[in-house]
Amino acid sequence: MAITLKYIAACALISPFLLAATGLSTPAAAATEHEKHPKAAKVLKEQARDKHKASKKKKEDPQTEVVAEDEPEPDITDTLVTDYACELNNKVTIYKNDKDDGHIALRWKNRLHRLDRVGTTTGALRFENTKFGLIWIGIPSKGILLDSKLNRQLANECKNAEQAAPMVAAVPGEKKS
Repeated sequence: MAITLKYIAACALISPFLLAATGLSTPAAAATEHEKHPKAAKVLKEQARDKHKASKKKKEDPQTEVVAEDEPEPDITDTLVTDYACELNNKVTIYKNDKDDGHIALRWKNRLHRLDRVGTTTGALRFENTKFGLIWIGIPSKGILLDSKLNRQLANECKNAEQAAPMVAAVPGEKKS
């Protein structure tokens, strides 16, 4: 029995030192630390509250900071309009001017963005808006809208009416007249 009491007493003496050495503290130790510095406790509470509000706002709309920076909307008069239906019922509208093939206007989530053409080695049409992080890639079979700031796809399998139409294969040996 004496060994057990000595063991318990030793553990009771050592455990606060182990906790302090590893950076952990007991609630009692934390309370005495904040009692010494009431202003520090107040500042820490405010910082935690502000951090929580910021993370909650970011979860609601990840582009809130970007939308706050206003950019003039592009002029879409006298443009060719192409509507794209994408996966998950997303919609993208492209406005293209025949006189200016270096830019397009893209409507995504009720906002109009101006995108600049970027050259590619593959022949795909690539347009970017670096301020908002939007990238539109158009290939003959579909279009893709990407967010380079969040590194994710916004819309995939975007097809216009022509791309969505079923392709009819010619029967071999049949001649067209």
